Amino acid sequence: MGTLEKQMLVEEEEEHVFKSQFSAVPVPENMTLPEFVLHEAELYADKVAIVEPVTGKEFTYAQVTRDTRRFCKALRSLGLRKGKVVVVVLPNVAEYAIIALGIMAAGGVFSGANPQAHTSEIKKQVEASDAKLIVTIGSIYEKVKDLGVPVIVLGEERIDNTICWEDLLDASDHAGSGAMNETIKQDDLCALPFSSGTTGTSKGVMLTHKNLVANLCSTLFSVGPDIIGQVTTLGLMPFFHIYGIVGICCATLRNKGKVVVMGRFELRTFLNALITHEISFAPIVPPIMLALVKNPVVGEFDLSRLKLRAVMTAAAPLAPELLSAFEEKFPGVQVQEAYGLTEHSCITLTHGDPRKGHCTAKKSSVGFILPNLEIKFLDPDTGRSLPKNIPGEICVRSQCVMQGYYKNKEETDRTIDTKGWLHTGDIGYIDDDGDVFIVDRIKELIKYKGFQVAPAELEAILLSHPSVEDAAVVP
Repeated sequence: MGTLEKQMLVEEEEEHVFKSQFSAVPVPENMTLPEFVLHEAELYADKVAIVEPVTGKEFTYAQVTRDTRRFCKALRSLGLRKGKVVVVVLPNVAEYAIIALGIMAAGGVFSGANPQAHTSEIKKQVEASDAKLIVTIGSIYEKVKDLGVPVIVLGEERIDNTICWEDLLDASDHAGSGAMNETIKQDDLCALPFSSGTTGTSKGVMLTHKNLVANLCSTLFSVGPDIIGQVTTLGLMPFFHIYGIVGICCATLRNKGKVVVMGRFELRTFLNALITHEISFAPIVPPIMLALVKNPVVGEFDLSRLKLRAVMTAAAPLAPELLSAFEEKFPGVQVQEAYGLTEHSCITLTHGDPRKGHCTAKKSSVGFILPNLEIKFLDPDTGRSLPKNIPGEICVRSQCVMQGYYKNKEETDRTIDTKGWLHTGDIGYIDDDGDVFIVDRIKELIKYKGFQVAPAELEAILLSHPSVEDAAVVP
């Protein structure tokens, strides 16, 4: 055996790779994401799947399934081909999940955009993804009307030179089935969310049906039959974000729960929705927890009527003082911290242990390794994998790892190594019990209200001003 082979053998032996404490879960073959999410929906046909507390608009499981199918058929009749991108520029609305699932069912690729983004940012996403269609609402139409792409507009309003959502669905009912019918495989792309990733400006993250189905299988592994149809989830996190569309909409619909859709955060409306819709699970961010702890408005509500069982926070670290104050004010509510990233199809680490009756991992931990996942921690200087309790860059390997950044091989190669490990740019460690803690970030991203802001983008904007000679932005 040569020296190089011996060295490689030693490196393999020294590799510290951590696997889940739980046995692997099966990932169904040949099921697209819409098929997986709406599986057995007919058994819950009359149950409300999605509701908007402010407008009262709601969809039952029968209506979600029907309209997903109608939109899928309409898109095919419009000539949408497999693998082509549809950019969705919408706030959180009741139809959002139907639109995303309809695009995927037609073989298209769903790409959510921030409805509050500037026209120039939306334009960049539409051009970078080579989008063939845009879905929006009347109030946002001004931002997308000059992008040279056909626009579907939700709602009653009729706008010249656009396609009306209701008319489109009605037309699909009368259309024959002669439209292009392409076979969709699990390895086909179905989503192209945009993320700043580990460095630099926003990039399209290529995710397949298999990526997202695998992520849901791992994330929902501990959901027992007793929970199916029982959970009411708050849909406040933006649905254009992978956490909103996969972690909230798809996960809840898969488990035949109810999504309570909120377009924006307003404390009184929020508390009213929690109580009247008997929300049991609320994915939120730390600033909302702060409002619940400190804002006097909370005192106007009878908190004894809350049916809230758990809140999950992600997108930003949770201060220990805030956690303690929240637990004191809401003693029956479990606080779970989660960790995920777009490049890994959503949730990567979370709480909920079936052996402990869904008990959480330790406080301030982001949970344990989910089934089907492998994690290792690399020394940022040497690249060697580290044992327990020593912080290093978190790397993850599983079926959930993205296919790469769209038309960006250089960044893809920088993020996913030759052995399939996704380098997250976050620093963390695993303790003796298998709980993972995040301690720092390698990357220079700025987090604002849970959104990612790349310093490079801010610098580019500042430099476009004629009075600015040079600019450097740091978090």
